[in-house]
Amino acid sequence: MQKTAFIWDLDGTLLDSYEAILSGIEETFAQFSIPYDKEKVREFILRYSVQDLLEQVAEERDLDAAVLNQVRAQSLSEKNAQVVLMPGAREVLAWADQAGIQQFVYTHKGGNAFTILRALGLESYFTEILTSQSGFERKPSPEAANYLLDKYQLDFEKTYYIGDRTLDVEFAQNSGIQSINFLESSYEGNQRIQVLADIPYIFEDK
Repeated sequence: MQKTAFIWDLDGTLLDSYEAILSGIEETFAQFSIPYDKEKVREFILRYSVQDLLEQVAEERDLDAAVLNQVRAQSLSEKNAQVVLMPGAREVLAWADQAGIQQFVYTHKGGNAFTILRALGLESYFTEILTSQSGFERKPSPEAANYLLDKYQLDFEKTYYIGDRTLDVEFAQNSGIQSINFLESSYEGNQRIQVLADIPYIFEDK
């Protein structure tokens, strides 16, 4: 078990933050007089990413995507109190810690990720936390995973990226590591879970 490693996604995986994210996007759209359809936006960001959404909207409306993202990030950071843990998150992190599993974070969230994890008392569980400000190519590029695999001499066969979107499975697949995800996938390295509490059972016989 010593060699097993978890790399965690945050939004929708450890953090129940989508309502706060959607609220931040709604406020941003309102500031720039952009029509907002909550369900369409939710569907888009789950399939792709918030960054892709802002870039598409910016292109369609001749706006600066960086400015849109700056406004959105400020709006979201004001909603940190709305962000709560996914059911079972604290228990699974504690279980993995006790089992000697090394844990990391790789998220498209910015520096606000540290603020939230600190406020929730989770920061100490992670050996290293990588965010959008760490300078790596965005998922599904394997660049961030390659950095962690190399720096910490992780075993590809025993390193798992845990996420909630197709993008997260693709990141694991491109990185040559295993995947634990809330979604079904054709990637043979993926194991689907219904809830985070399912994770320990995957490792019962390992």
